[in-house]
Amino acid sequence: MVKNKQIQVILSEEADEQIMKLNEIVGEEIKRGIKKSENQILLKSSKRAIDILKSNPFAGTHVKKSLMPEKYIKNYDASNLWKFDLSNFWRMIYTVKGNDIEIISFILDIVDHNTYNKIFGYRKK
Repeated sequence: MVKNKQIQVILSEEADEQIMKLNEIVGEEIKRGIKKSENQILLKSSKRAIDILKSNPFAGTHVKKSLMPEKYIKNYDASNLWKFDLSNFWRMIYTVKGNDIEIISFILDIVDHNTYNKIFGYRKK
C-alpha cells in the first residue's frame, strides 16, 4: 500500500477486450501445443505489469501533460498519464486517480509500438 491507501487496478473496456482477446489466442496456442509465442510472452508481461501496479501505481514512466493525447483527456477525463513498457515494444497506457482512501491505476490501452507512436503523434525519422 502507498501511504496506507488501498490500491486497485481497473481496466477500461478497451484494455479488458485486449486482454480477453490475448487470453483467447494464448488458449488456442496452448491447445495446439505451442509452448512459447509472442502472444504468450505479451500476456505474461501484461499480467506482471498489472501485479506491479497493484503494489506501486507509479511504477511506469510519467508522460508530460504537454504530450498527453486528446483521446485520453476526452474519453477518460485523464489528468495524468503513465506508460508501462511491456515485452516486444508494447505499451500499457494508464492514468492514476486517488482520494484519501484509495489509489486507482486505470489501464486505458495496451498497444503495440506503431499504434503507440500514432496515438502520441510520433513520426519515423
